[in-house]
Amino acid sequence: MSKPDVTFGSWDPGREIVVDPGSPEPLYFQVSRQLHAAIADGRLPAGARLGNEVDLAANLRLSRPTVRQAIQTLVNQGLLVRRRGVGTQVVRTKVARPLRLSSLFDDLAGLGGKPGTAVLANRVEDADGEVAELLEAPGLTRVRRLTRIRSTDGEPLALMNNYLPDGVIDPTDDELRERGLYQLLRSAGVRLHAAEQNIGARTATEEDAELLREEPGAALLTMQRTTYDDTGRVVEYGWHVYRASRYTFNLSLTNGPG
Repeated sequence: MSKPDVTFGSWDPGREIVVDPGSPEPLYFQVSRQLHAAIADGRLPAGARLGNEVDLAANLRLSRPTVRQAIQTLVNQGLLVRRRGVGTQVVRTKVARPLRLSSLFDDLAGLGGKPGTAVLANRVEDADGEVAELLEAPGLTRVRRLTRIRSTDGEPLALMNNYLPDGVIDPTDDELRERGLYQLLRSAGVRLHAAEQNIGARTATEEDAELLREEPGAALLTMQRTTYDDTGRVVEYGWHVYRASRYTFNLSLTNGPG
Protein backbone atom coordinates (compact mmCIF):
# COMPACT_ATOMS: atom_id res chain seq x y z
CA MET A 1 0.00 0.00 0.00
CA SER A 2 1.47 3.36 -0.96
CA LYS A 3 1.74 6.20 1.56
CA PRO A 4 -0.73 9.08 1.24
CA ASP A 5 0.68 12.32 -0.04
CA VAL A 6 0.92 14.56 3.02
CA THR A 7 3.13 17.57 2.36
CA PHE A 8 3.47 21.10 3.69
CA GLY A 9 4.81 23.23 0.87
CA SER A 10 8.18 21.74 -0.04
CA TRP A 11 8.52 20.00 3.33
CA ASP A 12 7.58 16.32 3.32
CA PRO A 13 7.30 14.74 6.81
CA GLY A 14 7.43 11.23 5.40
CA ARG A 15 10.84 11.99 3.93
CA GLU A 16 12.30 14.32 6.54
CA ILE A 17 11.03 12.87 9.83
CA VAL A 18 13.21 9.90 10.71
CA VAL A 19 11.92 7.65 13.49
CA ASP A 20 14.14 5.03 15.16
CA PRO A 21 12.06 2.31 16.89
CA GLY A 22 15.22 1.08 18.64
CA SER A 23 15.95 4.42 20.28
CA PRO A 24 15.29 4.87 24.01
CA GLU A 25 13.59 8.14 23.05
CA PRO A 26 9.79 7.62 22.80
CA LEU A 27 8.42 7.58 19.27
CA TYR A 28 6.02 10.46 19.87
CA PHE A 29 8.87 12.57 21.22
CA GLN A 30 11.03 11.85 18.17
CA VAL A 31 8.20 13.12 15.97
CA SER A 32 7.44 16.20 18.10
CA ARG A 33 11.13 17.08 18.34
CA GLN A 34 11.56 17.03 14.57
CA LEU A 35 8.32 18.94 13.95
CA HIS A 36 9.54 21.50 16.51
CA ALA A 37 12.80 21.89 14.60
CA ALA A 38 10.94 22.32 11.29
CA ILE A 39 8.81 25.08 12.83
CA ALA A 40 11.83 26.78 14.39
CA ASP A 41 13.85 26.91 11.16
CA GLY A 42 10.92 27.92 8.95
CA ARG A 43 10.43 24.73 6.98
CA LEU A 44 6.97 24.67 8.56
CA PRO A 45 5.95 28.34 8.39
CA ALA A 46 3.23 30.09 10.36
CA GLY A 47 -0.19 29.09 9.07
CA ALA A 48 0.97 25.77 7.57
CA ARG A 49 -1.66 23.06 8.04
CA LEU A 50 -0.78 19.57 9.17
CA GLY A 51 -2.63 16.70 7.60
CA ASN A 52 -5.18 14.84 9.65
CA GLU A 53 -3.85 12.33 12.18
CA VAL A 54 -4.85 9.30 10.12
CA ASP A 55 -2.95 10.39 7.01
CA LEU A 56 0.03 11.67 8.98
CA ALA A 57 0.28 8.42 10.93
CA ALA A 58 0.16 6.41 7.69
CA ASN A 59 2.72 8.73 6.11
CA LEU A 60 5.11 8.15 9.01
CA ARG A 61 4.14 4.47 9.44
CA LEU A 62 3.23 5.09 13.09
CA SER A 63 0.11 4.53 15.14
CA ARG A 64 -2.48 7.26 15.35
CA PRO A 65 -2.13 7.61 19.18
CA THR A 66 1.61 8.18 18.73
CA VAL A 67 1.04 10.96 16.21
CA ARG A 68 -1.75 12.45 18.34
CA GLN A 69 0.58 12.61 21.36
CA ALA A 70 3.33 14.25 19.28
CA ILE A 71 0.93 16.90 18.01
CA GLN A 72 -0.55 17.49 21.48
CA THR A 73 2.95 18.07 22.84
CA LEU A 74 3.43 20.94 20.39
CA VAL A 75 -0.08 22.27 21.05
CA ASN A 76 0.81 22.41 24.75
CA GLN A 77 3.98 24.32 23.87
CA GLY A 78 2.00 26.88 21.89
CA LEU A 79 3.54 25.93 18.53
CA LEU A 80 0.46 24.29 17.01
CA VAL A 81 -3.21 25.05 17.39
CA ARG A 82 -6.28 22.97 16.59
CA ARG A 83 -9.05 24.99 14.94
CA ARG A 84 -12.55 23.80 14.26
CA GLY A 85 -13.14 23.41 10.54
CA VAL A 86 -9.49 24.14 9.74
CA GLY A 87 -7.44 21.42 11.42
CA THR A 88 -4.04 21.69 13.04
CA GLN A 89 -1.95 24.71 12.09
CA VAL A 90 1.43 26.17 12.93
CA VAL A 91 0.80 29.29 14.99
CA ARG A 92 2.43 32.61 14.33
CA THR A 93 5.28 33.77 16.53
CA LYS A 94 3.95 35.20 19.77
CA VAL A 95 4.15 38.89 20.44
CA ALA A 96 6.40 39.25 23.49
CA ARG A 97 5.54 42.48 25.21
CA PRO A 98 7.74 43.96 27.95
CA LEU A 99 6.04 45.27 31.07
CA ARG A 100 6.52 49.01 30.74
CA LEU A 101 4.42 52.13 30.40
CA SER A 102 3.69 51.84 26.70
CA SER A 103 0.73 51.11 24.45
CA LEU A 104 0.24 47.90 22.52
CA PHE A 105 0.16 49.92 19.28
CA ASP A 106 3.66 51.28 19.95
CA ASP A 107 5.01 47.89 21.02
CA LEU A 108 3.73 46.17 17.88
CA ALA A 109 5.18 48.87 15.66
CA GLY A 110 8.48 48.63 17.53
CA LEU A 111 8.61 44.88 16.89
CA GLY A 112 8.27 45.48 13.16
CA GLY A 113 4.64 44.48 12.90
CA LYS A 114 1.84 46.37 11.21
CA PRO A 115 -0.65 47.27 13.95
CA GLY A 116 -4.28 47.75 13.05
CA THR A 117 -7.31 48.86 15.03
CA ALA A 118 -11.04 48.26 14.68
CA VAL A 119 -12.99 50.78 16.73
CA LEU A 120 -16.11 49.20 18.25
CA ALA A 121 -17.00 52.03 20.65
CA ASN A 122 -15.85 55.63 21.09
CA ARG A 123 -18.37 57.58 23.07
CA VAL A 124 -19.04 59.64 26.18
CA GLU A 125 -21.51 58.06 28.60
CA ASP A 126 -22.73 58.28 32.18
CA ALA A 127 -20.26 57.00 34.74
CA ASP A 128 -21.68 54.44 37.13
CA GLY A 129 -20.29 54.02 40.62
CA GLU A 130 -17.98 51.15 39.66
CA VAL A 131 -16.33 53.05 36.82
CA ALA A 132 -15.95 56.19 38.98
CA GLU A 133 -14.27 54.04 41.62
CA LEU A 134 -11.90 52.49 39.08
CA LEU A 135 -10.93 56.00 37.97
CA GLU A 136 -10.55 57.01 41.64
CA ALA A 137 -12.99 59.90 41.12
CA PRO A 138 -16.12 59.31 43.25
CA GLY A 139 -17.86 62.45 41.96
CA LEU A 140 -17.24 61.68 38.29
CA THR A 141 -20.42 61.73 36.20
CA ARG A 142 -19.23 61.34 32.59
CA VAL A 143 -16.57 59.11 31.06
CA ARG A 144 -15.26 58.31 27.62
CA ARG A 145 -15.50 54.64 26.77
CA LEU A 146 -13.27 53.07 24.13
CA THR A 147 -13.61 49.51 22.85
CA ARG A 148 -11.16 48.39 20.20
CA ILE A 149 -9.73 45.27 18.61
CA ARG A 150 -6.00 45.50 18.07
CA SER A 151 -4.50 43.35 15.34
CA THR A 152 -1.05 42.73 13.97
CA ASP A 153 -0.49 42.05 10.28
CA GLY A 154 -4.25 41.63 9.86
CA GLU A 155 -4.72 39.05 12.62
CA PRO A 156 -6.72 39.95 15.78
CA LEU A 157 -4.58 39.95 18.91
CA ALA A 158 -6.40 41.80 21.70
CA LEU A 159 -9.80 43.13 22.74
CA MET A 160 -9.30 46.38 24.64
CA ASN A 161 -11.76 48.32 26.79
CA ASN A 162 -10.71 51.66 28.27
CA TYR A 163 -12.39 54.34 30.39
CA LEU A 164 -11.12 57.90 30.67
CA PRO A 165 -12.54 60.89 32.56
CA ASP A 166 -14.52 62.97 30.09
CA GLY A 167 -12.46 65.82 28.70
CA VAL A 168 -9.01 64.24 28.98
CA ILE A 169 -8.98 63.59 25.22
CA ASP A 170 -11.60 63.69 22.48
CA PRO A 171 -10.25 61.34 19.79
CA THR A 172 -11.85 60.63 16.45
CA ASP A 173 -12.23 57.05 15.24
CA ASP A 174 -9.55 57.73 12.62
CA GLU A 175 -7.11 58.87 15.30
CA LEU A 176 -7.80 55.71 17.29
CA ARG A 177 -7.12 53.60 14.21
CA GLU A 178 -3.85 55.33 13.41
CA ARG A 179 -2.31 55.94 16.84
CA GLY A 180 -2.01 54.31 20.24
CA LEU A 181 -3.92 55.64 23.24
CA TYR A 182 -0.77 56.75 25.03
CA GLN A 183 0.33 58.66 21.93
CA LEU A 184 -2.97 60.50 21.94
CA LEU A 185 -2.73 61.27 25.64
CA ARG A 186 0.79 62.63 25.32
CA SER A 187 -0.19 64.72 22.28
CA ALA A 188 -2.95 66.28 24.40
CA GLY A 189 -0.36 67.35 26.97
CA VAL A 190 -0.95 64.56 29.49
CA ARG A 191 2.28 63.66 31.31
CA LEU A 192 2.07 59.93 31.96
CA HIS A 193 3.92 59.01 35.11
CA ALA A 194 3.05 55.55 36.43
CA ALA A 195 0.61 52.65 36.20
CA GLU A 196 -0.63 49.80 38.33
CA GLN A 197 -1.19 46.60 36.39
CA ASN A 198 -2.65 43.18 37.13
CA ILE A 199 -2.21 40.20 34.81
CA GLY A 200 -4.40 37.12 34.85
CA ALA A 201 -5.98 34.48 32.66
CA ARG A 202 -9.38 33.16 31.66
CA THR A 203 -11.03 31.24 28.85
CA ALA A 204 -12.69 32.77 25.81
CA THR A 205 -16.43 33.32 25.78
CA GLU A 206 -18.45 32.94 22.59
CA GLU A 207 -18.21 36.71 22.06
CA ASP A 208 -14.44 36.73 22.68
CA ALA A 209 -13.99 33.86 20.25
CA GLU A 210 -15.93 35.62 17.51
CA LEU A 211 -14.09 38.91 17.90
CA LEU A 212 -10.61 37.39 18.24
CA ARG A 213 -11.07 34.47 15.80
CA GLU A 214 -10.39 31.96 18.53
CA GLU A 215 -12.19 28.84 19.70
CA PRO A 216 -14.65 29.19 22.61
CA GLY A 217 -12.80 28.09 25.73
CA ALA A 218 -9.38 29.01 24.31
CA ALA A 219 -6.88 30.44 26.79
CA LEU A 220 -6.76 34.22 27.09
CA LEU A 221 -4.44 36.50 29.02
CA THR A 222 -6.05 39.39 30.85
CA MET A 223 -4.65 42.74 31.89
CA GLN A 224 -6.12 45.47 34.06
CA ARG A 225 -4.20 48.75 34.16
CA THR A 226 -4.72 52.07 35.96
CA THR A 227 -2.59 54.90 34.54
CA TYR A 228 -1.65 58.06 36.48
CA ASP A 229 -0.32 61.41 35.31
CA ASP A 230 2.41 63.39 37.04
CA THR A 231 -0.10 64.96 39.45
CA GLY A 232 -1.35 61.56 40.66
CA ARG A 233 -4.65 61.80 38.78
CA VAL A 234 -6.01 58.67 37.11
CA VAL A 235 -6.22 59.42 33.39
CA GLU A 236 -7.16 55.98 32.11
CA TYR A 237 -8.36 52.58 33.27
CA GLY A 238 -8.18 49.65 30.89
CA TRP A 239 -9.06 45.99 30.90
CA HIS A 240 -7.79 43.96 27.98
CA VAL A 241 -7.84 40.34 26.88
CA TYR A 242 -5.15 38.83 24.65
CA ARG A 243 -4.93 35.59 22.69
CA ALA A 244 -2.57 33.43 24.72
CA SER A 245 -1.60 31.57 21.54
CA ARG A 246 -0.14 34.80 20.15
CA TYR A 247 0.88 36.89 23.11
CA THR A 248 3.13 36.87 26.17
CA PHE A 249 4.23 39.38 28.79
CA ASN A 250 7.96 39.67 29.48
CA LEU A 251 9.47 40.93 32.71
CA SER A 252 12.93 40.95 34.24
CA LEU A 253 13.60 40.12 37.89
CA THR A 254 16.65 41.04 39.93
CA ASN A 255 17.85 39.67 43.22
CA GLY A 256 17.14 42.09 46.03
CA PRO A 257 19.30 42.68 49.10
CA GLY A 258 19.30 39.92 51.68
